[in-house]
Parts: sequence; structure tokens; C-alpha cells
Amino acid sequence: MDTLGTVAILGYGPVGQHLTALLHDGGYEVVVGVRNPEVLAAGDVPPAVQCVRWRAAAEVADVIVLAVPYDAINDIVAGWPAGGAARIVVDPTNPIALSPDGQIVSGLDGDETVGTRLAKLLPSETVVRAFTHVMAELLAVRGRRQPGLWAMAVAGDDSSAKEMVGELVKATGFAPVDIGGLAESAPLDPGGVLFPQMFTVAGMKRRLLEGA
Repeated sequence: MDTLGTVAILGYGPVGQHLTALLHDGGYEVVVGVRNPEVLAAGDVPPAVQCVRWRAAAEVADVIVLAVPYDAINDIVAGWPAGGAARIVVDPTNPIALSPDGQIVSGLDGDETVGTRLAKLLPSETVVRAFTHVMAELLAVRGRRQPGLWAMAVAGDDSSAKEMVGELVKATGFAPVDIGGLAESAPLDPGGVLFPQMFTVAGMKRRLLEGA
């Protein structure tokens, strides 16, 4: 896949709404996929953006963004459309839990990262982690107000897929920073050294070195 085609945003909570608007304004063809599109009121979705059931959106997309609560991942995977060329699946989901002393940590057991778990659940697709460590309300405005200033960590095992997701990141006004493969993506998971914070590119690279 040399160029990005249709981008499907699955879920229309805060992250889904912001990414839909940002990517649509950035010139991408975007389709929104939700469980019940009929419950969205007129005007909720930009006029030029189609809203359909989530599986139909996934079937027509080249890139799929899982802008859903982490608790919905298992249901999404269970209903995942089969066949078709391998798609890029962008995962911004976060299984947030609290440690006994009240610190934010990953809700996953063991050393598994969010990205490696999803890659195991969707072995036919190419998973890239992005849009995860910046809070939704900041995602909505910082890229537009200060384009190119704030860094967005990107992790994945396929270099070309990461480059393409990096272009999506740039369209939102953020600067992509490749932090490695999915096994090395713990810094952007809950409890990681990047979560939930914003950095300049230089600041992010320094924080990663300090946290290594």
C-alpha cells in the first residue's frame, strides 16, 4: 500500500469526533463506523462524512482507527470482517487501571503491551499504536493552534505502515515520533513514561532516554 485511501473511524466518542474532524479537514476521505448510526443526530458528523455501521466502515477502509473504549475491543475483534487485503489498524485505546497506591497503570497482565495484544487478536492486519498518550481535549486543539510543535508517539512493526500513520499524525497538526516496534511501545501505554503527557519532539526523545 503506497498511499492512504479511505480512513474508517470506528467509534464516535471524543477521540473519534476529534480525529474525524481533523482528518477530514486535512483532506482525507473519512467514514465513521458506529454500532447504531441512526441514533446520531443530524449535524453530529460533518456533512461530507458518511456514517454507517462499524463493520461496513471497516470493510471499505484501507486504514481503520479504533476510537472505541478499550472494553469494546473483544467485541470488535469477534465481529471483525474477514478477507480483503491487509489493512492498517491504528490503535489509540488505553486499558487504564490504578495501582494500590493510586498510580495509573496498564490494565493488562504481565509484560504484554496494548499493541502486541491487539496484533495477536488481529493477525491478518497491521497494527500501529498512535493517538494514545495525548488527552482527547488536547488532541482537539493543540495541533490546530500550534501545528508541528507537539510530538505524537507512533509504534509498530511495519515501517511503511508507521510512515503512513505518520502522515495521518501530521494531518492532525502533530509531529510523529517513531518509538519502535509494538514490543517497545510500553512508554505510550497507561503507566508508561509518555502517558498521559505532551512533549515537543526533543522533549519526548529526552524523556524516552531518561525512562529507558
